[in-house]
Amino acid sequence: MDHSPISNAEVVASEQLCDDIFRITLMAPHIAREARPGQFVMVQTAPGMDPLLRRPFSIHQVNAAGQLQILFKVVGRGTRLLAGMRPEDRLSVLGPLGRGFDLSGPEGGEGFCLVGGGMGIAPLLFLAQNLLLAGSPNRLLVLLGARTAAEVTGLEKDFTLPGVEVAIATDDGSAGHHGLVTDLMRPRLAAGSNWQVYTCGPYPMMRGVARICQAEGFRGQVSMETMMACGMGACLGCAISKPNDLNSYLHVCKDGPVFEMSEVVWR
Repeated sequence: MDHSPISNAEVVASEQLCDDIFRITLMAPHIAREARPGQFVMVQTAPGMDPLLRRPFSIHQVNAAGQLQILFKVVGRGTRLLAGMRPEDRLSVLGPLGRGFDLSGPEGGEGFCLVGGGMGIAPLLFLAQNLLLAGSPNRLLVLLGARTAAEVTGLEKDFTLPGVEVAIATDDGSAGHHGLVTDLMRPRLAAGSNWQVYTCGPYPMMRGVARICQAEGFRGQVSMETMMACGMGACLGCAISKPNDLNSYLHVCKDGPVFEMSEVVWR
């Protein structure tokens, strides 16, 4: 049996969800079997040396057939090449990597709340599915934020699962709440109640989520998004400061990408 962390994965399907957001399904049985919510993969977006570095992507979801999905936005040459992939093309995929989410919420907890913004929504679908498989708590609440309806409507449908409550916010008001996704938290999560919060998205959004959790007494975990070159802790390019020692560092690829909110220095 091949135990290599690198898979030569065949593209099964490529979907364009809106102008610049794509979802690719890959046949990667080893990664699909070993993956845990919150982990990521490093993808070589083209054969050869251009682009030189792999790109990191959260694991969006997997299935029993050995398929793996990644969700991404076209932001440069690497993701543009990836968006051009078609069925039967092949990609070199390294993973699964990193520390994922802890699915064990507080004993007697009110429920789980997942807060995602932009491409930070990607790992939360896999997380929601696994929380349901593990036996959902009293409530499983998913709050999704995006700039426009086009960026979130297709993804919202994926979270419409039995036992899941979904609410969305858009910057332009084209769908759901007109404003920030963090605006959706306080009306739904009673202060002092025993919620476990998970979040991934732009840094200002995650900082806002962390501050609400601290103020209201909720437990929380955050999936950090940083630039990565290797994904295994060798290049030291994804360092973040430790809260109690600003001269020491954690590395998002190896120590994370998931951290307790208290492990992050929020600036």
